[in-house]
Amino acid sequence: MFKKILVANRGEIALRVIRAAHELGVQAVAVYSEADRLAPHVLAADEAYLIGPAPSAQSYLKVDVLIDVARRSGAEAIHPGYGFLSERAHFIQAVRDAGLVFIGPSPEAVTEMGDKTAARRRVIAAGVPVVPGTKDALVDAAEARRVAGEIGYPVLLKAAAGGGGKGMRIVRGEDEIERAFESAGNEAQAAFGDRSVYVEKFLEGPRHIEIQLLADRHGNTLHLGERECSIQRRHQKLIEEAPSAVLTPEERSAMGAMAVAAARAVNYEGAGTVECLYQDGEFYFLEMNTRIQVEHPVTELVTGVDLVQWQIRIAAGEKLPFTQHDITFEGHAIECRITSEDPSNSFLPSTGRIQNLLIPSGPGVRWDGGITPGVEVGLFYDPMLAKLIVHAPTRIEAIDRMKRALQELRVEGVDTSVPFHLRVMDEPDFRAGRLTIKYLENHEDLLTAEPDEQTVRMAALAAALLEEERRTHRAMPRTQPATAGTGGSAWRGNTGGWRGR
Repeated sequence: MFKKILVANRGEIALRVIRAAHELGVQAVAVYSEADRLAPHVLAADEAYLIGPAPSAQSYLKVDVLIDVARRSGAEAIHPGYGFLSERAHFIQAVRDAGLVFIGPSPEAVTEMGDKTAARRRVIAAGVPVVPGTKDALVDAAEARRVAGEIGYPVLLKAAAGGGGKGMRIVRGEDEIERAFESAGNEAQAAFGDRSVYVEKFLEGPRHIEIQLLADRHGNTLHLGERECSIQRRHQKLIEEAPSAVLTPEERSAMGAMAVAAARAVNYEGAGTVECLYQDGEFYFLEMNTRIQVEHPVTELVTGVDLVQWQIRIAAGEKLPFTQHDITFEGHAIECRITSEDPSNSFLPSTGRIQNLLIPSGPGVRWDGGITPGVEVGLFYDPMLAKLIVHAPTRIEAIDRMKRALQELRVEGVDTSVPFHLRVMDEPDFRAGRLTIKYLENHEDLLTAEPDEQTVRMAALAAALLEEERRTHRAMPRTQPATAGTGGSAWRGNTGGWRGR
């Protein structure tokens, strides 16, 4: 096992990795931008290094700086979290070239699955079902028109090197092809530096279901069931749950076997996720995410497997001690992404300082957060503040538990997605499990509806309690916070102060 690892990320995922490392007896090194000087992940780490200004291009995306910090701190491995550099093959190779261990898959696997057309070719050869479409990037709009005519409209143009809905266009008729091809290519170029696009059949109302995988270096690859991720806005997930409300045990087994085959096709190791579209009992490979997913906690709660710890263990060379037969599923878990956005105003980002934070607790409630009172929420990074996850014996009990937890949660200082999540928990189609990727499109009232009477009462009560707490706090003497270090310094958690580097 490693003695020390560097966490090349920020926010809740950095804190999650630090906690996993500490439970394994491994020291954790944090990195932070000037905007994150007093962020929770910085204070939780054994050491923390300032790596640059707030913009991620000048801090969290600086490969040479991250590797230099790893070397200076004595870290043996780097965990990338998700986002940022987690799926950049050049970063993985640079880590390896520096004599360090990358906690994740090989650069070759990331390259194969990162290029969507290459991934389609690879998994088709492995017998994995894919949505009808092209295996290679399109040459021009004329080829797009020809292929679309063969597979039938509507079709979807997608960036070959993309994700997150960027470089993606729905085309419902031949007259739209040329404009869609041009705009998809331009957006792909701007987002990923590659304007290549391919085409596949557009499914009108599928579910988005993904399969969690673990693979070690000893030839063992297994799946840990599925997550339902159909509630999305602009291809960004909002609510996830495990298991899906519709899959039969036979379908779960078949989808799991498909995902395992896809992973083995690129000699995958570590934690990864195969995303699928599911409709009318049929499922299709969509893409593979070669990293830990935001929504991994729901799988952890229904399986009892700590995915982040196993990322570290696998990278250290450990063999999975369990087989597919040993993986069982208990109860139901739901996750809500708590973001600094205003759902009643097209999910526009909200900025400000976190004034007060009341975190829900009680049976079956988990909070994976990256904020504390006093933290400044700006526009430099993703708006996700935290994840609220619940677990209960049944899906309906989990929904009711999530509603209770959301009502207890108070985040003052910025607008959040909490009102939207509360409305979803009461919506009949959601409660009945009638979900597709068009759920939000078909329930636009969820973005503008007024909160229910109980929520209003809870908010008023919480506001009164918080005001009383503020009055009490103002009457108490304060201690001075530690002064932050300057560039190139490191916080040593076990010495009680800043130690220059």
